[in-house]
Amino acid sequence: MEKLNNFLKNVVIFTAAFLLINYVMQSCSNPEQQLATNAGNISFLTDDNEYSRRQTVSATIINNTSDTITIPNECPNEPLSVYRYQNNEWVQKSSSPTIDCKNAIEVNIATEQEYQFTYDNWNRELFAEMGRFRIEFPATINEEEKIITSNEFLIVEEGLIRKLWDGLFYRPIYNGLIFFASVVPGNALGWAIILLTLLIRTLVLIPSQKAMKSQKKMQDLQPRLEKIKQKFKGDQQRIAMETMAVWKEAKVSPAGSCLPMLMQFPFLIAVFYVVQSGLNPDQTFLLYSNYIAISDINVQFLGLNLTEANRYVLPLIIGGLQFIQMKLSLSFKKPGGKDDKNKKEMQVATNMMTYVLPVMIAVFTASLPAGVGIYWGTSTMYGIIQQLFVNRGSKGNDKPKDEPTVRVINS
Repeated sequence: MEKLNNFLKNVVIFTAAFLLINYVMQSCSNPEQQLATNAGNISFLTDDNEYSRRQTVSATIINNTSDTITIPNECPNEPLSVYRYQNNEWVQKSSSPTIDCKNAIEVNIATEQEYQFTYDNWNRELFAEMGRFRIEFPATINEEEKIITSNEFLIVEEGLIRKLWDGLFYRPIYNGLIFFASVVPGNALGWAIILLTLLIRTLVLIPSQKAMKSQKKMQDLQPRLEKIKQKFKGDQQRIAMETMAVWKEAKVSPAGSCLPMLMQFPFLIAVFYVVQSGLNPDQTFLLYSNYIAISDINVQFLGLNLTEANRYVLPLIIGGLQFIQMKLSLSFKKPGGKDDKNKKEMQVATNMMTYVLPVMIAVFTASLPAGVGIYWGTSTMYGIIQQLFVNRGSKGNDKPKDEPTVRVINS
């Protein structure tokens, strides 16, 4: 239990440190941008100086002039003009994907305001080739037409890890989603997400089942471990030896509940990213076959637009399901003995996992497309059913191992 408490403390400390470092880095980075802003002109910089071909290029415009900068709506064409340096000259690139432009609007950047352009729908078409690039757009400043040019940036080949990730996880799962969408009634994205999630959870059923059973055994052993701590209080070496003996007798180990779960993480993370960005036409180059036109996939499901965030109903449902799963998986037995400190520490750690995590998941769901919530809800429901079977299977095995057993022999 002490390890769990320490782990939770380390997570909080790491998160706080990461946010602080990130804030400081953002405040201190891009001195060129800060200088341009102070100089009373337009700052136009990409958010990085080097991108791999699988990274999405984005650029930020900061208007420190007295005029409003207007960027016309040219959808489905790319925002702003992209140039690649080749054959000793800058050659313009273009892309016109089949995307929904009904929500595209003209962008007006007022004085001392900033705006970020992201090439998520055009990235592959514009930046598939490696080399030097820059972005330009025209602007009227003090009644004078000017061409505003970004910094130069490089497009480089993606690394080996990214290639392995795409080839082993992301691409097969992405194809699975689009395939399911092409065969389910009405080409409904919601049913495709549910079927894909069920398929992935079934594929990793064996390792996840082993992890749940191991975790349950570890919980069942907790009262015995607490008695050992009380009996040999102050003798850490003896406590460690006795704890190892109990684990060996029960044929469990802490790693047994972690390693099998870690095996399924790459699949579940890939499902998450596929659901989040699977309908982006810029991703279609990853398809093995032309299953269906992306525009023909129905994104409406149970009254939700799965490409948009649902801020109230879905997060509450997902948070509730996560709460149920945590209650089932963290059903610790009350430790024996009179060590109130250990009891309190165990209860605090359990409450943090049971109540805080569902709230975090609910907030997380509210900020992402509803399709991600459908994936998470389906995965959680699957986990709840799994946990019910594990808990039911463990009943009848609750007798403490240190109780004497009386055997009657008939003569």
